[in-house]
Order: sequence, then C-alpha cells, then structure tokens
Amino acid sequence: MRNKIVAQDVLIEKIKECRKRGMRIVSTSGCFDILHAGHVMYLEEARERGDILIVLLNADSSVRMLKGPQRPVVPQEERAAVLAGLAAVDYVCVFSERTPCGLIGRLQPDIVVKGGDYRGQAIPEMETVQAYGGAVQYVSLAAGCSSTAIIEQIKRSM
Repeated sequence: MRNKIVAQDVLIEKIKECRKRGMRIVSTSGCFDILHAGHVMYLEEARERGDILIVLLNADSSVRMLKGPQRPVVPQEERAAVLAGLAAVDYVCVFSERTPCGLIGRLQPDIVVKGGDYRGQAIPEMETVQAYGGAVQYVSLAAGCSSTAIIEQIKRSM
C-alpha cells in the first residue's frame, strides 16, 4: 500500500514507464475526506476507463482553501493511505495547490475523470487537458453520498 503513495517527481517517472508499455493513464482528483461508498464506486468506474488510475489528492492546506478551516476531518496522510488501500487505485499523489492543473499538465494523463455533477460546468482542468490532447470524462455519482452530508449528520446527532 505505501508504495502506491508517491511524490510528484516519482509519479512522473512511473507514468513514463507505463506509457512505454502502451498503458492508458487515467487520473482523478479530490479531497476524499471521510471516504464513503460513493467514492469507492466513483474510483472503480474511473479505473475502468484505463490501465492505471492515479488519484491526485488535495493536501490539507488545499482542502482548507476549498472547504473552509474545519476541513479536512481526516489528515492527508490518512486519506492517502485509505485511497492507496483500494484495489482500483494504482497511485496516490498529494498536491497543495487549489487545483491539480499544474500536476495534470506535467503528467498528461490520457483521461481526466470528474464526477457527473461537473458535467456541463466549466472546470479548471479542461483547458489544461485540451492543451495536450487528453480527454475529460465524467462518471456517475452515488445519490446521497458525500463527506459533507456525513459530517452534517454527525453534527445533528450530537
């Protein structure tokens, strides 16, 4: 599991090797705070799109920028370990920027996967992916599954 969690430069080298073997590279990104069934289904569907699935994980500082000072609930090292433990995930790489665009530009995955809730919306990754000739694809989301909803339910039950 730990060998799946890699630094950005290491990941770039691993992806070069995968490309030499003709493998199709898929990436997705997110906070993955309080992993739930919806995340697992999302990642499994993303993995079906190619040979290698990379999860670009928002660092704690990045999650705070996006979700506020109370998040994440689970620290990045633990979130990375849980993701790395999933069979669908080949590599996990943490990034600290607000978006993964810079890292996506360096990795140039064949497919960048986003949740279906982003379909039809302008997403920051689109311009980056189009610049190198990759594709953005959308996967379905499990209705009612979200970390935010779980957190709110816990708050209500206290």
